[in-house]
Amino acid sequence: MFDVVHATGLAPFPARFGLRSATTRPHQRLVSVSQSTGWAVVGDTGYMAVRIPVRVKPGSARPRVGGAHGSALVVAVSARPVDGRATAAASRALADVFGVRRSAVALVSGATSRDKVFEVDADDVQVRERLRELLTG
Repeated sequence: MFDVVHATGLAPFPARFGLRSATTRPHQRLVSVSQSTGWAVVGDTGYMAVRIPVRVKPGSARPRVGGAHGSALVVAVSARPVDGRATAAASRALADVFGVRRSAVALVSGATSRDKVFEVDADDVQVRERLRELLTG
């Protein structure tokens, strides 16, 4: 999991899906990585973001955010995995559940995979607390 969330050398997300990419800005550094959960905190003074491994379940009858698939957060969306719609729906769901703007959630990797890594640009302590609730609840 460490290689997935490592803070350097990330390819930008294709713009055709309508989502911004999360790449490491030149002034950022990898602050910490939890080996047990795979979460990474990337930041510098005044900027913190949490990278979260996510397992997307497209075509779900009941959209929800919560539960664990290994160390990844499960996001079930009703959108089908066509033209990035499920990825966009997962991004919106994460923004809603963490109480941030949609532009504060960015895809880091996994554009065409069910296993993705999203970066949430918010207070890392609040995001981690909410993430623990979602994974255990």
